[in-house]
Amino acid sequence: MLDKIRSKGVLLGFCFTLLSAMISFVFSWVFFLNEDIIANMGEFLYDCGIDVTGAFVCAALYYGSMRQEGKGTKAFSALIVLVSAGFLVNAIMHFSALVLDNQTLSFMFIMLSKLLDLVMIYFFYLYIRTSLGFKGKLVEWADKGIPILMALQMLVLLTNVLFPVTFSVDDNAIYHATDLNPIEDIYLIVASVILTILVVKCERPRSQKIAALMFIFLPIISFAMTYGEFGNASNYGMILISLVVMYCIIFNYNNAKLLSTQSELNTATEIQVGMLPSHPPSGESFELHASMNTAKEVGGDFYDCFMIDQDRLCIVIADVSGKGMPAALFMMRATTVIKDHALIRDSTSEILTAANARLCENNDEGMFVTAWIGILNIRTMTLQYTNAGHNYPVLLRKGKPCEPLATVHGLFLAGLDFTEYQQSEIELEPGDRLLLYTDGVTEAHDQENNQYGEERLNGVLESTRDSSGDLVLERILEDIKAFSRTAPQFDDITMVVLTINA
Repeated sequence: MLDKIRSKGVLLGFCFTLLSAMISFVFSWVFFLNEDIIANMGEFLYDCGIDVTGAFVCAALYYGSMRQEGKGTKAFSALIVLVSAGFLVNAIMHFSALVLDNQTLSFMFIMLSKLLDLVMIYFFYLYIRTSLGFKGKLVEWADKGIPILMALQMLVLLTNVLFPVTFSVDDNAIYHATDLNPIEDIYLIVASVILTILVVKCERPRSQKIAALMFIFLPIISFAMTYGEFGNASNYGMILISLVVMYCIIFNYNNAKLLSTQSELNTATEIQVGMLPSHPPSGESFELHASMNTAKEVGGDFYDCFMIDQDRLCIVIADVSGKGMPAALFMMRATTVIKDHALIRDSTSEILTAANARLCENNDEGMFVTAWIGILNIRTMTLQYTNAGHNYPVLLRKGKPCEPLATVHGLFLAGLDFTEYQQSEIELEPGDRLLLYTDGVTEAHDQENNQYGEERLNGVLESTRDSSGDLVLERILEDIKAFSRTAPQFDDITMVVLTINA
């Protein structure tokens, strides 16, 4: 929840609802300070009570929505803000009419109140559209028709600025509806009918359908009971009641499903982490350190480090296309296939050639893997490696600047089943360091969408030349975080550091 509070938009929304409640309370307090105004208010006293109470309930409801996750959360939060604004506009409208006796100010806030109602219906549609999961042709028509109808209705309302088409405000700042006032209800009627049909037809529990329909029918009932009196706060009060019910029923249902899914994702994360080497091999002549930070609960990156025999160390790093659960499942398959072939074949080219053929089988989803594999003979310090479309590793030799192992030996894995991979060899010396990484490192971006890049990565490697491998990884992650600032991580970040001891 702290992450949400740090979000500028969410924080502004909460501050607005809280400020609306406080302003509504101040206006109401001004009414009660003047006995003459109280005597003239009549039923407006009832409206004041609803405005103040409703505005504070909106602030509490918005705070509660900040604790929720899942589809429809943004639209629901927008609905609460609109209702809160409705209570505030209502309070100012009464103040401008009863205290200031200002015709222009009263007209402005009456117009704003009517426009808020139109936008509110649209955001209600967005909320139940995402939360209840509508399907069919009617949804396609509604997606296009409701915004168009809303825009047309707004134009009709705005004509009142020039001519009293649907309403007017007299010199005493009192509202009067014209004979054409029912035109204002066309959008409400059409949208309500469409929404009612969609809600009734959706495949959701009855309790959720009833909760959604309350937003449509409770205000209509209130409107009928008050004989269509404009500015009656009970309409917003009914809308607020329906929002509270939707929060308790629809949000709680969706949140329970989300928690169930989250539990499954946590299990998948534990399985994925369990497949990674808990303690990478180490010896007198070399050290290995690795880290993986996924963008989601589960990721598509992986690495592996294991001894093929007493003289040969195998290192693999790879990145599966896509993100989330599909990428994680394909990652698990790729990990197993590559390791199986690494244990029975003699060269990196043979390993990836055979692994590629296997991964192309039954790959109906068209997923693929970029991979780099190296086999280090720890006796001769000869590194044999094959790159299947992966990022170039960075070699930092003792006393020399960073240089990439800029060779690609074939297409990514699971692309074409007939691909045959080549290999290269280099001799490593004491003091040398090799960094393997996935594109989540260099393609990390800041708020202006600038990429972290290879040059900045090389700078960190140069500055940590004499540091241990685990400190190198820590410094790189810290630098990526400092570069990205508040920009979200959009891809998995995986790194492996091989250090040849001096």
